[in-house]
Amino acid sequence: MSKTMKALTYNGEGKIAFEDKPIPTIEKATDAIVKMVKTTICGTDLGIFHGKNLYMREGIILGHEGIGIVEEVGAGVSNFKKGDKVLISCITSCGVCEYCKKQIYAHCKDGGWILGHMIDGTQAEYVRIPHADGGLYKYPDTISDDIAVTLSDILPTGHEIGVKYGNVQPGDDIAIVGAGPVGMSALLTAQFYSPATIIMIDLDENRLALAKELGATHTLKPGDNIREEVAKIVGEDGVDVAIEAVGVPPTWGVCEKIVKPGGNIANVGVHGQSVDFQIQDLWIKNLTITTGLVNTDTTPLLIKSVATNRLPVGKLITHHFKFEDILEAYDVFLNANKNKAMKLIIDL
Repeated sequence: MSKTMKALTYNGEGKIAFEDKPIPTIEKATDAIVKMVKTTICGTDLGIFHGKNLYMREGIILGHEGIGIVEEVGAGVSNFKKGDKVLISCITSCGVCEYCKKQIYAHCKDGGWILGHMIDGTQAEYVRIPHADGGLYKYPDTISDDIAVTLSDILPTGHEIGVKYGNVQPGDDIAIVGAGPVGMSALLTAQFYSPATIIMIDLDENRLALAKELGATHTLKPGDNIREEVAKIVGEDGVDVAIEAVGVPPTWGVCEKIVKPGGNIANVGVHGQSVDFQIQDLWIKNLTITTGLVNTDTTPLLIKSVATNRLPVGKLITHHFKFEDILEAYDVFLNANKNKAMKLIIDL
């Protein structure tokens, strides 16, 4: 077998390249090597491309999502063997550290979000998965490989950091600010909890139309009168839960304006700069404000839910590319509104 593979590497802000890289090898007994079958591009990857993560090392292979076939396992891996088809979690968990014992896998002492970030990721022909028993999942044949890719990151992120942290309850009025893949995942999984009203707020008409199709009761475009527009739907107090799913100051500002006293703001978006926190208006409102990086503790639950075909996750997938065309895929996703792009699948 060749000792090199093709991979998409980060070479500094605004610089990515499709290059030859060494095929990874087992470094620790708990590692697995996975031959990639499908991967995708996350909004977080675009954030790295745009320089949000200033500490990123040049030469890192990007990507933290996908499915593949186990090529090799270390002596300490017990749940997987060569030939297994697996879902790759965006979060690596050792399972034994302080944070893993609390199911806060995002802050694993020897893991967390490291793929495509601190170590080489999944936008390659092969990837090394540390702590494979805690970072890989088998999934049933009733889940297509394309759909399985959405379980790596966007579905658990929307569900855990948006819906669960936002404490969505039956009968709640909720608003999701940002109709990208994670916002749509929050929309889909919020319906597990039977909210009365789901308002999707975004600038993109195509995404708002899809949100309506996927279960949003109302759609709005943000503007100076967004508070009044929301009030027309749910009453002057605002929504019980506002989910921020973009990661820029204006969307955070919308959440501050539309949440009611005693409500929740769940920040999901990855922010690369500070936002204005209107404490002079909010101190009196008895709000709960949560932030977080996905822990993937609900991934097993979501695998079971998706396996029943009750979640129309496939409607989030808008484009397919061959791996050798990954630079074109980045260009399409960097101009998502123009290209009506939501979730891209890259086939190896």
